[in-house]
Amino acid sequence: MRRTRIVATIGPASDSDEVLKGLVNAGVDVLRLSFAHGDLESCLARLRRVRALAPDLALMVDIPGPKIRAGSFGTEPVVLSVGSEIELVEGRDQASTAERIVVERDDIVHRLRVGDRVHVGDGGVSLEVVSASPMVRVHVTSGGPVMGKPGLSLPSSLINETLPTAEDRRRIEALRNEEFEILAVSFVRSSQDMTAVRALLARPDVMLMAKIETNEAVENLDDIIAHSDSIMVARGDLGVRLPIEDVPHLQKRIVRHGIRYARPVVVATQMLESMTHAQVPTRAEVTDVANAVLDGASAVMLSGETAIGDDPVATVRTMDRIVSRAEESFDHEKWGLSLGVQELGASGAKEIRITAAITGAAWRAAMEEKAVAIVACTRSGLTARAISRFRPPMPIVAITPSDATARQLRGSWGVQEVVISDKQDIDDLCAVALQRVRESGIAKPGDPIVIMAGSNSGGVGVTDTVRLLIVH
Repeated sequence: MRRTRIVATIGPASDSDEVLKGLVNAGVDVLRLSFAHGDLESCLARLRRVRALAPDLALMVDIPGPKIRAGSFGTEPVVLSVGSEIELVEGRDQASTAERIVVERDDIVHRLRVGDRVHVGDGGVSLEVVSASPMVRVHVTSGGPVMGKPGLSLPSSLINETLPTAEDRRRIEALRNEEFEILAVSFVRSSQDMTAVRALLARPDVMLMAKIETNEAVENLDDIIAHSDSIMVARGDLGVRLPIEDVPHLQKRIVRHGIRYARPVVVATQMLESMTHAQVPTRAEVTDVANAVLDGASAVMLSGETAIGDDPVATVRTMDRIVSRAEESFDHEKWGLSLGVQELGASGAKEIRITAAITGAAWRAAMEEKAVAIVACTRSGLTARAISRFRPPMPIVAITPSDATARQLRGSWGVQEVVISDKQDIDDLCAVALQRVRESGIAKPGDPIVIMAGSNSGGVGVTDTVRLLIVH
């Protein structure tokens, strides 16, 4: 079983039922739907349709925050050539061209000044303002092809919106009654942003993912992680706002810190970008994906490759092969030994401390006794995510009475989900665990397995027991 998860973005190239089913069969674990494109009703309709087609996968809804986008360049690449001049105008639902870029944000273009820089997409195309009156014109300093509705990175001094934005509030309120597992929050700058979004959504069954893509987020990293359920290393915007040579080091730091808190961490942006139109990735992209796996990332994400690419299914299959090969070289024992003291939450609550201690003991027992599996009996998924942070070499089997929790765990490294009827007694849970690992072929008679569960005396939501059992 591949341990590192694959996230695929749904867009025009992957919106058909046939391609969606192909993505599922190719091994996608999480489907990402961006609510930055299209009107709210069409986004909700797509969400419901994808849910029906992929009932067992995790669905991630990505809200744009204060991100500014250009009007659509269309589905074919438009080349912005170095040295050319382009007009910037404000507008909605208008097309952009090589001569005129539409900025989909009111009251901002006129605030640009001569010398200001604007980055298009992930920063490969850069513009410099050469005229601010009577119209704003920019000079292309770094050119290249653009397509779709790329993001525009303007000077941060022009953007002072708090989260959630007014537009995001509409989206979040509309999502309250929809079935999805993860809400990705863009341009997070502090833990207060995540707290505000959590209060507005009012859905404890939905995981909140903080996208780390600003300098403020890097400065407040640990506090943001502690108040989030999952993290994304959004390398595109991160590389535009910080020195690009810092991005690889920031990626390693963010992954490491997120995993210490038992938060799944997704590495995103330009992972196999050449496969948007090419049949094979570049050697550098293959190395990039492999290094993300070796860094300990919980998941790797495809963006434009599956949203607007020529062959989304082939791209996922390629990602699957690269990840599977990289996992063969992952040093599980070294990772677990180097993890150090763990904190799983911001509050330091007794229940969290107990779970941290029990999962640490379970990992040590499994490694010392060479267990063939670690079983986590969990309602919320926390116990499974907590043991997953150790990246053990043996399978992690999560037994849960919740379908929603099982889907959420599709985004967690190395977890196999098993849904059962609700059982309270720990002896019953152990019996179910033994049966399931035998049936799955993970264990045979005489093999040791480690089981974590809550006892009747431990209280609701507390994993306080670890057992080492021999399969019979």
